[in-house]
Amino acid sequence: MKNIVENLHDLPLEEVIGDRFSRYSKYIIQDRALPDARDGLKPVQRRILYAMYVEGNTADKPYRKSAKTVGNVIGNFHPHGDVAVYDAMVRLSQEWKMRHLLIEMHGNNGSIDGDPPAAMRYTEARLSQISTELLSDIDKDTVPFVPNFDDTDKEPAVLPARFPNLLVNGSTGISAGYATDIPPHNLAEVIDGVIMRMENPECTVEDLMRVIKGPDFPTGGIIQGIDGIKKAYETGKGKIVVRGKAEIERLRNGREQIVITEIPFEVNKAQLVKKIDEFRYEKKVDGIADVRDETDRTGLRIVVELKRDADAEGVLNYLYKNSDLQITYNFNMVAIHNRRPKLMGLTDLLDAYIEHRKEVVENRTRHELKKARDRKHIVEGLMKAVSILDDVIRAIRASKDKKDAKTRLMEAFSFTEPQSEAIVNLQLYRLTNTDITQLRKEDEELAKKIKELSSILDSEKKLSKVIIKELKEIREKYGDERRTAVEEEIEEIKINLEVLVGNEDVIASVTREGYVKRTSLRSFAASNLEDFGMKEGDHLLSAFEMNTTDVLLLFTNKGNYLYCPVHILPDIRWKEPGQHIANLIPVERDEAVIGAVPVKDFNQPVYLLFVTKKGMVKKTWLKNYQVNRYSKPMAAILLKEGDELAAVHVTDGTKELFLSTYFGYGLRFHESEINPTGVRSAGVKGINLKNGDFVVSGHPIEDERQTIVLATQRGAVKRMPLSEMETSSRAKRGLIMLRELKKNPHRNIGTAAVYDTDTIAVRTEKNEKVTVPVKEIRLGDRYSNGSFAFAAEDKGYGKQLWIERNGPVKAGGGQRASDLENQGEGEGR
Repeated sequence: MKNIVENLHDLPLEEVIGDRFSRYSKYIIQDRALPDARDGLKPVQRRILYAMYVEGNTADKPYRKSAKTVGNVIGNFHPHGDVAVYDAMVRLSQEWKMRHLLIEMHGNNGSIDGDPPAAMRYTEARLSQISTELLSDIDKDTVPFVPNFDDTDKEPAVLPARFPNLLVNGSTGISAGYATDIPPHNLAEVIDGVIMRMENPECTVEDLMRVIKGPDFPTGGIIQGIDGIKKAYETGKGKIVVRGKAEIERLRNGREQIVITEIPFEVNKAQLVKKIDEFRYEKKVDGIADVRDETDRTGLRIVVELKRDADAEGVLNYLYKNSDLQITYNFNMVAIHNRRPKLMGLTDLLDAYIEHRKEVVENRTRHELKKARDRKHIVEGLMKAVSILDDVIRAIRASKDKKDAKTRLMEAFSFTEPQSEAIVNLQLYRLTNTDITQLRKEDEELAKKIKELSSILDSEKKLSKVIIKELKEIREKYGDERRTAVEEEIEEIKINLEVLVGNEDVIASVTREGYVKRTSLRSFAASNLEDFGMKEGDHLLSAFEMNTTDVLLLFTNKGNYLYCPVHILPDIRWKEPGQHIANLIPVERDEAVIGAVPVKDFNQPVYLLFVTKKGMVKKTWLKNYQVNRYSKPMAAILLKEGDELAAVHVTDGTKELFLSTYFGYGLRFHESEINPTGVRSAGVKGINLKNGDFVVSGHPIEDERQTIVLATQRGAVKRMPLSEMETSSRAKRGLIMLRELKKNPHRNIGTAAVYDTDTIAVRTEKNEKVTVPVKEIRLGDRYSNGSFAFAAEDKGYGKQLWIERNGPVKAGGGQRASDLENQGEGEGR
C-alpha cells in the first residue's frame, strides 16, 4: 500500500487532459484518418492490402471470404472493430468511389444509392491486379517494416507503390484539427505529370496542367472552373463546380424529357431522385410530370419526364441550382508527409511520390545487387570446384561429416564459407560439361547485371530512367480514357420565373396591419367585398388582380420595401385572414406597410414617387427596384432622422402632385420639378412645413374630373374642386384648406383626389368605419370645414381616411386592380 501511495502524482486536470488528448490527436492524425503522401493509403487500407498479399489472396487466385481477411487484419495488424475494417475494405471495392479498384469483391458491396453492403460472412474478396503494383517488390527490402501492435509480426510502414495512388484514387478523411479531400485523377494523366516533373523539376503547375487536366471522377460528370483547379493545385485548397451529365430528349408525342446519365462524385443517387420528385410534388418547379430511376446493369439513367409545354432548359437549370445534380467540390489536399500532416499542392504531392519511388528503386537495386554479387561469388566457387573436381571429391570423401568437409575445402583450396556450402550441397548430375557451360554463362550474365545495377546506383539519371520506364509500363497496362469532362468557365445559371411557378391569375391583397395573401379568382368571385377575411380593427390596404409570375412591392413607414413575388404569397381563400408579411420577410415590430405597388414588368418607363412626413419627395425609375434576392427588407428611400415614408405611387412623370398636411395646408405642383434620383437618395423638399406640422397625404392627380376630399379628426368631411388649389411650385407652404378655429380646430387626417363614383372611408379611434359616397358630399371652397360625417363624441376622433373605389381601374405597373385600391391615407395625432 505504501508503494502505491508513493507513486501517486498530484497534477492539474488540464495538464492531464491536455497530455492525453495530444497523444490521441497525434495517433488519429498519423495512424488513422489521413493518407500517406507516398502510397496514398491510410493505415487500415495498407494493412488490409498487406494482409491479403501475405495470405496469397491475390488477383490470380480464387476469391476468399471477406470475414477471413477481416479476421487476419484485426488479429495481426489492426486492433480495432471489425465493422471499421470491413467498411474500409468495402470502400476499396466500390467502383463509384474508387477510380481504380484496389479490391475485387463478389456479392453485395453496397450501391451508389447508399445501400449498405452485405455482411462480411456473405461476401468474397481478393486483391485487384493493380493492387499488386502497389505491393510489387515489397519482399526486396524496398520499404521499412515496423513491429505490429503486439510485436509478434512486422508490417510495412508504407507500400512501394509503382503508381501515384494518392492522386489516382484520391482520399477523404477527418481527424483532430485536420480534414482531407483529395479528388481522384486519371492514371495516365498523373503518370504523365510525374514523368514531366522528373524530366523537368522546375516545371510549374501551369505546365503540369497541360497533361493533368483536373480531377477525373469514377462517376464522370462535368467540372467547371479551371481557375479553381489551378488554385487547388498551387495551394492545396480550391473550389470547383461539378455537375451531372444530362441531355434533353424529344419524344415522338412531342413532349420532352431530361435524361441524366452521370451524377457528381459522392452524390447519393436515390436521394437525388427523391429530391427531384419532391420538387414535382411540392410544385416548386412547374413542368415536371414524373421522375423515374431507370438505372440497370448497362449504366446509370434517371429520367425526368416533362409536361407538354414545359421549358426543358429552364427545368434543367433549376435542377442544377437546387439539387445535387450540381455540387461544389472543395479541394483540401492534406496528407502525412515526413510524419506530419501537411497541406500540399500538386507539385508537393508529385515530389513526395517521386522521392519515395527513388528510395524504393534504390533499395530494390541494392537488394538485387547484393543478391547478384552473392550468387556470382557462389558461381565462381562452383566453376573453380569443377575445374579441380577430383581433388574436391577426394577431400570430401576423406571428411567425417558436412562440417568437416566444408573446413577441408576452405583450408585446402581457399574456398569461402558460402562457396564451400554450395559445393557440399551440389548434386552429382550437375558435374557435367553442360553444367560448366551454364555456370560460365550465368557468371557472365551476373557480371553484366552487377554492372548495370551499380550504374543505376551511381547515376541519378539512370535511376530516373528506370522509374520512368516502369511508370510507362503501368500507364500502358492500366491507363484508360478520361471520364470527367473539364470546362473552363463556371456557367451562370439563370432560371426564368415561368419555370418555377404555374401561370395563374390571382387576387393579391395586403391589409393595413401587414397581412398578405393571394386568392384564386374562383374564391374571389364566390365572395363579395364585405366577406374579406382579416383581423378585427384591420382594413384592406390594397388588392390587385395579378399573375403568379408578377411581383408585389410593399413599402413601409421606415423607407424600406419588401420584394414579394406573387407566387410566394400564401394561397388563402378570400374569406380567411392572410399571413403576416413577417412570416415571409423579417420586418421590425414597429415597421408598418403604408403602400403596395404591383409590377408585371420592371422595364416599364415609369417612376416610383415617394412622399415623406417631413415633406420630402423623390422620384426613381421603377427598374431600379428589381432584385434577385429578397429575403430581407431593402432601402427604398434615404430618410432623415425622425422622418417616415407617408405614401408611394407609380407615375409616368407627366402628372401633378398634391400634398396635404396635418394643419390643413395643400400644395399642388408638377412632378417634372422632381428630378429622377437613385434608390439610396433622400429626394428634394416638396413642401415647406410649419413647426409641428407634417404631411398626411401625397398623391398624383389623374385628371381634371377629380375633386379633392378631406377628412378631419373631428369627423368632418369636405370636398372642393381642383380649381380651388392653384398649381404652384414645390417647396412652398401651400394654401390653407381648413378655416382656422380658436377652440378645438379641425386637423387634416387624410386627403384624396377622388371621382364622383368613389366612396371614402374614415376609420375612427374606436376602430369603427364610417363610409360616405363622394357624390353625397357637397362641393365647397377651401375656406370651409365641411360637414360632419359622424359625431366625435359617439365614435371618437377620426384617425384614417381612404378610398373605396368601385369598378376595375388601372393600378401601378400596368396591372388591373380589384374593386379596392388605396389612393391616399393619413393618420392623425
